[in-house]
Amino acid sequence: MKIAIKQETNANQLPRDTEDIHMVRPVKQKTLKEIVEKCAALKKISLSKSTLARLPEKTKKLLKEKRMELNIESSRGRAIGIGLEKMLHVIEMRKDHQPLREIENITGIPKSTVHYLVKYSQREKIKKGKDVVYLK
Repeated sequence: MKIAIKQETNANQLPRDTEDIHMVRPVKQKTLKEIVEKCAALKKISLSKSTLARLPEKTKKLLKEKRMELNIESSRGRAIGIGLEKMLHVIEMRKDHQPLREIENITGIPKSTVHYLVKYSQREKIKKGKDVVYLK
């Protein structure tokens, strides 16, 4: 599981066993240093081409020193804002050929959203609270 990192991300909120992170926006060297020190299992950092270009030189130097693997990725689209358990429940109900209206009545999720979830159930990222989690 990959965790999205932003400028305001607090290193204390990350699990210690985090192996992959995705930098949504450039972060300061101090923040990244705290993340690297806390997450000993951290091996890969993915980011977009534009984020890499805007990354401060000190931060790039720190990544080279720590021998972090940088992957340039383009992950487009908004993260799905429904919990993973609820999303899996909706998809299973639809696989059992239950009508969209019935699923809507049971779960409280609008039928158009149910249709969207089923159609795009292969998405790579979802929202977990305020955080974005990558499912790769």
